Amino acid sequence: MSWMRWRDAMERALYGPQGFYHRVEGPAGHFRTSVHASGQFADAVGRLLLEVDAALGHPEELALIDVGAGRGELVGQLAGMLPGRLRAYGVELAARPPGLAPEVVWTDRVPEGAAGLLFANEWLDNVPLDVAERDAAGVLRYVEVDPLGNERLGGELTAADAAWAARWWPEGERVELGSSRDAAWAAAVGALERGLAVAVDYAHRKPDRPPFGTLTGFRGGREVAPVPDGGCDLTAHVALDSAAAPAVHSLWTTQREALRALGVHGGRPPLAQAGADPAGYLRALAAAGEAAELTAAAGLGGFGWLVQAVRMPVPDSLAGLPGWQTLGA
Repeated sequence: MSWMRWRDAMERALYGPQGFYHRVEGPAGHFRTSVHASGQFADAVGRLLLEVDAALGHPEELALIDVGAGRGELVGQLAGMLPGRLRAYGVELAARPPGLAPEVVWTDRVPEGAAGLLFANEWLDNVPLDVAERDAAGVLRYVEVDPLGNERLGGELTAADAAWAARWWPEGERVELGSSRDAAWAAAVGALERGLAVAVDYAHRKPDRPPFGTLTGFRGGREVAPVPDGGCDLTAHVALDSAAAPAVHSLWTTQREALRALGVHGGRPPLAQAGADPAGYLRALAAAGEAAELTAAAGLGGFGWLVQAVRMPVPDSLAGLPGWQTLGA
């Protein structure tokens, strides 16, 4: 029976030749993201893209970079915007999906030197990471796992991982070491020449780290045990405060607040419309239900949004949200 640290096990189970993200049905066959929940999510991202375009002074070429693009659901909906100027990228390790708009560039890495909007929806939670637990003496050790999901304690943490845990997750019996996510996000943000970088994910911050971690699995729409055999998604919530690239103007907010700022509201249409325009009332009612799902505080609306402006002004819609700060190194 082969044992390995969780980071290596996740890498193989998710992205190896027989990994979960190479399965024919794609992620949408197992779980639903905001993109799948409603077209209003893509509409909101499209409005944000237009604001980024204006803030950048309408460059000759504007990039839309969808990181962790899945089967191209988001980038495919937006690829037709700004004809002749928009360069749309789907960044994903899986093969290009059939039927995707031909103008979308499908690539396995973030392009260098682009100006525009980099948007990563539920990407960082699938970046493999190591897990640590405290032994009887209170010392953090790596957790090792076998292909059946059984765990055991391994060696002590490296100095770098111990320092990360001490700074970002100082309490708790089980720690999900976020340095691999920090590095992945820093590389993505660093690839932008200028623009806006947005990470949307299950998230927590230092004051509310879960004491026993969040690593879990999803298969067929249900939460399951995290078994690294390629048959299920493996995901853990993201320490977005740690991931925030330093020396960049940054905002940490919720999806509820961000989408509301971008015009997504869950208010019901007036009842009087039902008599005057029954079909329109039903459409407006359905749209309100979708908006309510996207912004529900206990659901998708509770997702964290890390927004970072790279050598550009903050877009107008998000500028009024509280919490903007320039992070030190």
